[in-house]
Amino acid sequence: MKLQDLDVIITAPPAPGWGGRYWILVKLTTDTGITGWGECYAATIGPEAMRHVIEDVFNRHMQGQSPENIEWMFRRVYSSGFTQRPDLTVMGAFSGLEIACWDILGKDRDRPVHALMGGRMNDRLRAYTYLYPQDGHDIDAFWNDPDLAAESAAAMVAKGYTAVKFDPAGPYTMRGGHMPAQSDIAQSVAFCRAIRDAVGERADLLFGTHGQFTPAGAIRLGQALEPYQPLWFEEPTPPDMIEDMARVAAQVRIPVATGERLTTKTEFAAVLRAGAAEILQPALGRAGGLWETKKIAAIAEVFGAQMAPHLYAGPVEWAANIQLAASIPNLLMIETIETPFHSDLIKNTITVEDGFVIPSDAPGLGIDVDEDLARAHPFTGDDLHLNMQDAPCNYAEGNTFVGGAPPSKD
Repeated sequence: MKLQDLDVIITAPPAPGWGGRYWILVKLTTDTGITGWGECYAATIGPEAMRHVIEDVFNRHMQGQSPENIEWMFRRVYSSGFTQRPDLTVMGAFSGLEIACWDILGKDRDRPVHALMGGRMNDRLRAYTYLYPQDGHDIDAFWNDPDLAAESAAAMVAKGYTAVKFDPAGPYTMRGGHMPAQSDIAQSVAFCRAIRDAVGERADLLFGTHGQFTPAGAIRLGQALEPYQPLWFEEPTPPDMIEDMARVAAQVRIPVATGERLTTKTEFAAVLRAGAAEILQPALGRAGGLWETKKIAAIAEVFGAQMAPHLYAGPVEWAANIQLAASIPNLLMIETIETPFHSDLIKNTITVEDGFVIPSDAPGLGIDVDEDLARAHPFTGDDLHLNMQDAPCNYAEGNTFVGGAPPSKD
């Protein structure tokens, strides 16, 4: 059995874009006619440029190979161009292709992927969700209204979720870390207070940031949030200076979580060695795929760290997250995104039941991709999956966060 054909499908979820503006799906077919699906979570270049990267990686390093040779193909890609270092774009391409290889192997052997990666460790996977606007909420007002966030949190807890995530702490700018505005600290405290009052002890609070603060700014913010006992403080400083995040971890009594923007065991091991985080959040469509992330989980075990696979993408990456999560002992929880389009794209083959996902025993990734639906919603824009704003933090008039993936104003 050899890898023969590749198809790349770039599909756009309906506005407001929960999960990003587009999802890069890859479909591999073997010379025996077995198909496998993967998803690339890479946002540093536009989707059409990324299509060419994926095709190059496949044609150069994978076509004609056995899908079993995961380690060999990883080393070829990781070393390509005389590099042997983490590369977000190239590893993003390989990650989706690697996930598709595992889907093929599971289907060929009539076994779920987790059964091929050490077997099932977890029968129920604790799930968490972002707080999204509920029916009747003003979608623009929602992101800056603690009371609406509290209503959403109560609704999610009523559905069975035991953890909810939110990120009210101000702008993500291309300028790197900044000192938070006092209004952003006050807003963050107000969100934590309102949500804690709404859910009591029934759910953990997951405080999201996206690397927007200096170490000193992150410490100020984190210490202000400590009375509300968040389970984690997500990526408080930019991912390019691990030592900065370690300074925050040492001075804030909230566990630091990170990993959405990291790739391969090399970067995650550096985080653990520095004491920069206790919770790792790899995005499987970027981190190197299932096998590489299984290695990351094993390294994390040695450091007493837990895994919480990240999801701001489509349901194919979600399916890969579930297969990994079912097979590792140090799972904390997995991220979920429940939208009709996510469900329809995989024909409702993944469900969240009372805040938990039950791993399927179906072959491969355990999903049935609606290829016609994916092709019927092509991405026709030229924007990126997510953006950071050019303007700096506004210390005079305050800052407004908009969730989802709104159109670029440029």
